[in-house]
Amino acid sequence: MNKRPLSVTLISWLFIAAGVVGIVYHAGELKEITMRPEVMGILAVRLLAIVGGLFSLNGANWARWLLLAWIILHVIISIFHTTAELAMHTILMIVVILALFHPKANAYFRRS
Repeated sequence: MNKRPLSVTLISWLFIAAGVVGIVYHAGELKEITMRPEVMGILAVRLLAIVGGLFSLNGANWARWLLLAWIILHVIISIFHTTAELAMHTILMIVVILALFHPKANAYFRRS
């Protein structure tokens, strides 16, 4: 059994934390979920970060692709925001790619 690389552990926990913090941050909006359908989307995106992080910790290959898709979505959304936000999300995307797709991470996610 391959030992989980530190980079996978750190990125996975970063996504779990981002999902939890996002849900807590938007918790006040949840009571408006029936009047504002976009709140459901916000909740879903935050839950995907948590799910991706948890399953990445367990070596699920699909989960690292989910985390990559999650951060790519944020880069795309950031195009419509400030340059600083776009830069931050782009740098984070590069870090995620390096952390989840280097040779030791590839071996970890390939294990049965």
